[in-house]
Formats: sequence, C-alpha cells, structure tokens
Amino acid sequence: MLQAITYVLVGVLMVTSAALILLVLLHKGKGGGLSSMFGGGVSSNLSGSSVAEKNLDRITVVVGILWLAAIIGFGVVLRTLTTV
Repeated sequence: MLQAITYVLVGVLMVTSAALILLVLLHKGKGGGLSSMFGGGVSSNLSGSSVAEKNLDRITVVVGILWLAAIIGFGVVLRTLTTV
C-alpha cells in the first residue's frame, strides 16, 4: 500500500515540478535581473493583459502548494517506510 502511495507521490512531484518550471518561465520579466541581461528587458505591449498575469500568478501559487504538499507527503511516507 505504501509503495503505491510512493509511486503516486513521485508522479505528482514530477508533473508539478515540470509545471512549475514552465509557469515560472512564462512570467514576464520585471527587469533589472538576469532576464534583462539576456534580452528579456525589452518590453512589449502585446505580451499580455493584467488579468492573464494575475491568473498565471494564481495558477503558479496553486501548483507550488501542490508541489509542497507532495514533498511533505513523500517525506512522511519515506519516514514511515524507514521505521517499519
């Protein structure tokens, strides 16, 4: 039973990790950081609306919370497996 939970948590971690990478890369650069050093500092008015950016922020936070919950759950399962 614990092995099935472990496999599910590993799958969730892989999916949420990839999603977080993509979501963070989709965010618009604010300038002054590494993104402006590599050409991301050029701003465009066609990059998106404020509603889309807010939704992207919300989705990123939700996926981040799911990722954190999967990390904590995986730690609990590993602790249970090592004490048995």
